[in-house]
Amino acid sequence: MKNNLLMPAALFALVFLFSACYSGPGVSRIDPSAMIDLSGRWNDNDVRQVSNSLIADCLSSPRVLQFIQQYSAQNNGRRPAILVGTFRNNSSEHIDTSIIARNMEAAILRSGVMDFVAGGDVRTELRSERQDQLSFASDATAVSLGNETGAILLLTGTVSSIVDRAGNITVRAYFVSAELTNIETGARLWIGENNEIKKEIRQSNFRP
Repeated sequence: MKNNLLMPAALFALVFLFSACYSGPGVSRIDPSAMIDLSGRWNDNDVRQVSNSLIADCLSSPRVLQFIQQYSAQNNGRRPAILVGTFRNNSSEHIDTSIIARNMEAAILRSGVMDFVAGGDVRTELRSERQDQLSFASDATAVSLGNETGAILLLTGTVSSIVDRAGNITVRAYFVSAELTNIETGARLWIGENNEIKKEIRQSNFRP
């Protein structure tokens, strides 16, 4: 009888002990614009800084502004269209360069001075949809072929890095460039570069 009474008490004690020892993940919300650099590697703050710098440089370029004015004057006020090309990652770490390209595309589009046309996978999907509509949609609602807006400018870019190490100190320097090229002539209309991101990372000498 005594053992029967002790069993529930022992089980309760074990449950309480495990509950007290369990430590779940701690989650807290932070300001998205807060400057946080945990590892010294490429992060969201670097993306924001680089994108803002390149966008401002592109939209204030005298050659870009002159091209926009001339193109609009020659094409009944139509804005020049841009196609986003490849943003290559030539650095020593994984960097999603599409974020930089997307930030630049969104900012330039919001400026209202240029238009963007779909490229890559999106363009392939659009063309596939148009072909499907010719077979399955009614004549009254099916879109027509051959009406795509042709791009006159191509936006491309590159992310490179230099890593220097000595002892427990590492210095990472990032170089991000972007180019705007006239598709018809191949002439470079604008080249921008941001080389302002340089980080020193000191590793602890302590080894447990």
